Amino acid sequence: MRILLVEDEEHIRDIVRLNLEMDGYEVVEADNGPDAVRFTEEQHFDLLILDVMLPETDGFAVCEQVRLKNTEVPIIFLTAKDSPADRIKGLKRGADDYLTKPFNLEELQLRVANLIKRSKKTPVNELNEYSFGGNRVNFSTFEATAKQGDFQLTKKEAMLLKLLVERKGEVVSRQQILQAVWGYDVYPSTRTIDNFILAFRKYFEVDPKNPKFFLSVRGVGYRFLEE
Repeated sequence: MRILLVEDEEHIRDIVRLNLEMDGYEVVEADNGPDAVRFTEEQHFDLLILDVMLPETDGFAVCEQVRLKNTEVPIIFLTAKDSPADRIKGLKRGADDYLTKPFNLEELQLRVANLIKRSKKTPVNELNEYSFGGNRVNFSTFEATAKQGDFQLTKKEAMLLKLLVERKGEVVSRQQILQAVWGYDVYPSTRTIDNFILAFRKYFEVDPKNPKFFLSVRGVGYRFLEE
């Protein structure tokens, strides 16, 4: 689990990071608003901890900018601004929790754990199998059936295919694919993604050179369509 900790007071940042790392989290640090926004656009995080009083862009504005592009990641404000009006403002901006300084470290750790646990709950209708155009895929066993018969997908192939199917009709950018399937710290080249799509066309398309299911969106990414 990766956490972005945005705090301009170094001693607070150090002690929070140390305790979160002891709980097994990977912690990325930022000490100003613009860096925080940039990191959220470039990397995948499972939770954000935001101070409000930050250089250049305050935490409320950071939260708003994050929520424009990501409505799922849990956000906790950790701040000295403790008035009821500030709490309401933070929650209205899209935060999931609001903890004021001085704070109890154990309480912060429990709130972090609870928010991550809640956000990672498996949906009741999680997609395990899917059929399209005479093809069938089992995302649990990685087994597939297509024009050439039964075969086995790799784990990464199954993850990428599931991502595209779950977002059927939407354009999924290469950046989103890299974060969702490979994780920020082990990015392959974008050519790797192109090769995976070429493999899907070979597996599942009647005419791989004129695909109907796996479409390229020039300069952006890919889209899965089903007739």
